[in-house]
Amino acid sequence: MDFMGAHLAFISRWKETDNDLCRHSMSFILHKAIRTDFFESYLYLLEQIPLVKLYTLTSEVINGEKQFYARAKDFYKDVSASEEGMMGDFIELSEIDIEGSREFLKKFVGGTGKTGTECALDCGCGIGRVTKNVLLPIFETVEMADMMEEYLIHAHENYLGNDADKIETYYCYSLQDLTPPVKKYDVIWIQWVACHLTDRDLLEFLIKCKASLKLNGVIIIKDNMARKGCRLDPDDSSLIRHIDILKNIIYRSDLKIISIEKQKGFPEQMVPVWMIALNVTHS
Repeated sequence: MDFMGAHLAFISRWKETDNDLCRHSMSFILHKAIRTDFFESYLYLLEQIPLVKLYTLTSEVINGEKQFYARAKDFYKDVSASEEGMMGDFIELSEIDIEGSREFLKKFVGGTGKTGTECALDCGCGIGRVTKNVLLPIFETVEMADMMEEYLIHAHENYLGNDADKIETYYCYSLQDLTPPVKKYDVIWIQWVACHLTDRDLLEFLIKCKASLKLNGVIIIKDNMARKGCRLDPDDSSLIRHIDILKNIIYRSDLKIISIEKQKGFPEQMVPVWMIALNVTHS
């Protein structure tokens, strides 16, 4: 079952009770029966009501929002402002990643009924690897957002070269604190940074991004996806969600999924990377 992780998370809360009860008493039998009925009802709700799924797993593994975000910032203080740093030492996959992103973006840009090419926002941009290789070849201007000032300075002064003139604005904010301008962007690109937001903050950020899109604008999320449940990396505070958990957050934001595609060419032993394109739901 897709959401057994939630079931197991709740089961863990009952362990002390199991140990304290006499295993041959009527109270233990009654306890087991009640517990079984509760979990059966809970799992039924998970399948029938999408809203119940939201926050269940991630709230179990995140121990305090402030610590969650502080650990991420401390981690990236020691990550070099380089392509190697941005790729987490998987630099050999950078070009494969870039090519996959280019091909996915082409589906939504230019032509009747598609988004324009005036301005894009790169969220969690780092030194601008996606900005330089995916967005700048297509868009007239790009804006970049990252919590690390060192990365933005390196992007402007070194990495982007002459293309730095096409960067309209640098936002030095964590995404949970960023409110992008309204109705400004044709594309908002969110790569390998949705995993650094709690469910609630990711939902709120997607709602803000929805307001920032121009007509026919598109939000693209590209991120690691867990094969089951969700998994927290305590070192960098990244939270890898199963794609169905992410879909529920998107569902709550009133954004429409228009395309989903798995990144090709990555080693099978790695966590899968998926690209999801979203636009505004029109009634």
